Parts: sequence; structure tokens; C-alpha cells
Amino acid sequence: MTRDIAITQVRITPIAFRDGPLLNAAGIHEPWALRAIVELETSDGRVGISETYGDEPMLRVLDQAKDLVIGLSPFDLNQMEERVRATIKATPGAVEFELAPGSHAAKNAPKVISTFEVAMLDLQGQVVGAPVVDLLGGKVRDAVPYSAYLFFKYAEHIDKPYAPDAWGEGISPEQIVAQAQRMIDLYGFQSIKLKGGVFEPAHEIACMKALAKAFPGMPLRLDPNANWTLKTSIEAAPELDEILEYYEDPCPGLEGMAELQKHTKLPLATNMVITTMDDFRRGCNMGSIKVLLSDHHYWGGLRATQTLARMARLWGFGMSMHSNSHLGISLMAMTHVAASVPNLTYACDTHYPWQEEEVIKGGRVIFDNGAVRVPTTPGLGVELDREQLAALHEQYLTCGVRNRDDLTQMRKYQPEFTGKNPRF
Repeated sequence: MTRDIAITQVRITPIAFRDGPLLNAAGIHEPWALRAIVELETSDGRVGISETYGDEPMLRVLDQAKDLVIGLSPFDLNQMEERVRATIKATPGAVEFELAPGSHAAKNAPKVISTFEVAMLDLQGQVVGAPVVDLLGGKVRDAVPYSAYLFFKYAEHIDKPYAPDAWGEGISPEQIVAQAQRMIDLYGFQSIKLKGGVFEPAHEIACMKALAKAFPGMPLRLDPNANWTLKTSIEAAPELDEILEYYEDPCPGLEGMAELQKHTKLPLATNMVITTMDDFRRGCNMGSIKVLLSDHHYWGGLRATQTLARMARLWGFGMSMHSNSHLGISLMAMTHVAASVPNLTYACDTHYPWQEEEVIKGGRVIFDNGAVRVPTTPGLGVELDREQLAALHEQYLTCGVRNRDDLTQMRKYQPEFTGKNPRF
């Protein structure tokens, strides 16, 4: 019976939602984050959904790919993947950021595969009456832990497109501690990560020390986004060795990370130097990392993430999950696959607390003690709120942002900002 169901329509809706003035190695977030909501409708009237990147190059690729799934059963994942790999190639014109592998045109095919796969798995779950995690082999945990994700930030966007967020400025160690406390009070997180690579390393280390003092015993992470030189990373290691859970992407390259590993007691983590299977092979040979941060959006989907986790287990790597600005559909896809991975050894990253708007019915996803419970309802366990989808699409049409460009946005604040990497 399931083979009689076919995908008949593909709808791609770009959206924009408010995003805070969050600082990073490349500059600062623009006031609007872009995503695309993809719907696959079947011949029996079901709709499967997914969420992915919403910049112009990605929208062009999705438009090129949408006919590839027409006529397929939601269960034809392998055929979908083969069609996409045969058709979708790297295309010029994308604004690519080294710190954001999801922006790389070389990952066009994996990004499309992931987008379609999540929506097809959502459909499969609806057809058979099972949550996506069951289609991935079943859950090994009832809830998936996430980490408080701190950012250096300004109080308000320079263009003042809307009222300031409730988080206020986050620059000094005291402000970063206050940001962490508010996030823990709101969501119950049990670990803390700070996005670094923004200020002089001494300042960022001071912030980590302040967090260690304010939250004794709490697992801490620092991510300079490869904006520190190898020399700086080595010099910082002794001060960080006693307070961090892991040391994430302080310096560029597999070679740099392999050398740094000789000078720190900490496990090195990455979502930057290992983003392909070839990177994985070379990283293993070099001894570059001990913790891998996966991301189904650019690794090729939920099943690819499971394969990556098995490889990490074979090589003795810890596993966690990378995040970008996203809404609840992505969060639920992350939760389903994370619940199916036995060797998820660290709480996952999520930007979700920084987002205020939503496109799913019922509003914002709930965190309990820093974790999201795995849905037991069919498919992803969330449905589109069409009024909110229309409102966020209207924001996309009017906001004027079509490609993420943290560098240009930062030059509104600091005209001399170069974005040089590594900078410290």
C-alpha cells in the first residue's frame, strides 16, 4: 500500500525572522536570519516538512532540485539521493564563510538531500504511524540535552529595525555571566558554550574563568571559530585546560589542530576542519580532533549523521551537534536523530533561545532541564502554522536581506573591520 503513495507537489517558502546582534569571528549577525521551509505533498494529501538554509544560492538549488522528487514514494530515499547527486553540483555565486560550512556551494547536494530526506521521513512516519526516531532504529534516550549557547553581543542592531531584544549587551565577563544565568533560568541548560574569536583571547579567557567561578562544576566550552593562530591557541591552552569540557576550533586547519593537540590536555572539537568524509579520513590519520560536531543540514541528512556517529564511535571520538540560527522544525529533526545516536557524548548546540518567532503549531518548543523530549507522535511531531509561515514569508519579502553577510554588517559598526582569519 505504501508504494501507491507518490510525491506530487514541492513547495519552497523562504522566510526571515528576527536575529539578535550576535558577534562572531566573521562579524555580526544581520537583523534578519533566512531559512527555507520545504513541503512535500503526496497523492493522498499528506504533507511532510523540513527546514533548511534560505539564502539566494540555496533557493536556486532547491528550485533546480524540486522536480527530482516528483513521482517518488516517500520511502524512495536512496533513489532521491542518487537523483540529487547526479543533478546538483556546486554553483558559483554563493557568499561563503569559512566558519559556516553550510554556506559552501560544494555541499549543495548534501544540503538538498538532507532537506528532502527530513520531509520524506516525516511523511513515512505519518504513513506508518511512527515517530521519525523509530524509522532511524528507535530511541536510546527519551530527551536530548542541549547546551546554553552564549554570544558576545551588542544591545541593539545599528539600523534599529525593531525594538531591542531582552538580552541586552553581552561584552564584559559580568555581562556574559548574567547572560548565562538568564539562559539557564529560562531553559535549564546543564552546560555552557561561548562563541569566541571576537575579542582579544585574554578577554575571552577572562569570560570563561568568570563562568567557571559563577557555575562551579558546569561543563564549559569555548569556540573561537579558528580565529586564533596556532601560536595563540597553544599559549591559551594552559589557562583553559582546567576549566573547559572541550576546546572547539581555536585554530585553522587539520594540521594546526593536530599540532595543538600535542599542547593541551583538552579534547579538541570541530565542526569546521572535518565537514566531509575525506576530512574525516585525514583527520583520523593526523590525530586532529577528539570530538566531532555533526550537522545534518550539510552532512547529507539524518541517516548520514548516524553513519558519521558510527564512524566516530569506531575511532573513539566524542559526538555532539553543531547549530546555526534555526526554528523548531530543524530543532525537532536534530532531536530525532540525536535520540537515535548511542554515542552522543556531549549536549548539542542550539541557537534556538536567540530566536523568538516560530512556524510550527503550538508555538515555541519546550525545554525541560535543558533537554527536548523526543516526540512520540507520527513523523517529526510538529506541523506548520500557516499564518506564521505567511507572516515570516512576508518579512522575507520586505526585510531586504537575501544572503547572510556578517562582514558587511560589521562594517556598519567598524568601517575598518577586515574579517581577517585568523585575527589573533
